[in-house]
Amino acid sequence: MDINKLIERVKNVLLSPKTEWPVIAQEQTDIAKLYTGYVMILAAIPAVFGFLSSAVFSPLGIGLSFMVMILTYALALGMVFVVALIIDALAPTFGAQKSQIQALKTAAYANTASWVAGIFLIIPLIGWIIALAGSIYALVQLYFALPHTMKSPPEKTGGYFAVVLVIAIVLSWIIGAIVAAITIGAAIGTAGIRG
Repeated sequence: MDINKLIERVKNVLLSPKTEWPVIAQEQTDIAKLYTGYVMILAAIPAVFGFLSSAVFSPLGIGLSFMVMILTYALALGMVFVVALIIDALAPTFGAQKSQIQALKTAAYANTASWVAGIFLIIPLIGWIIALAGSIYALVQLYFALPHTMKSPPEKTGGYFAVVLVIAIVLSWIIGAIVAAITIGAAIGTAGIRG
């Protein structure tokens, strides 16, 4: 893993997406390289900083906070893959080209802003607002990406983006509900054991 290349990619995706997405679209890579060299590293940021915040400011305790971190991280890795499958499956409907690797690049690199903003989760309340702003910018990135990576026609990109967005939001809510249910269940179980 080349940390300088990783930092350069993050910087370019965040600060110059209009020129970076055509570069990303032309790159040759595979699922393993994309996950180990980018997704697994960046997806860890919100999980780790969320854990640190929870360990310091939450009554959950270290053990439960650690469990939530691992669960959040695993679900984030899975979410990238599922969103990529959705992007690829919807491609023909919107006149775009099917390509599993291009769809995965789209899902992975579009999430950059959201993952980097996860650093701010260490700050109670304000950090969540900044993380939300990062997530919104990630959606903007998705819109920029589709014409380059998936070759969606300009007149259909808006619709393509909207459908992927709605599905991704629903999936995020489901994942959030799963994490919340497990966390609450574990907290109640822990409280029951102590009581």
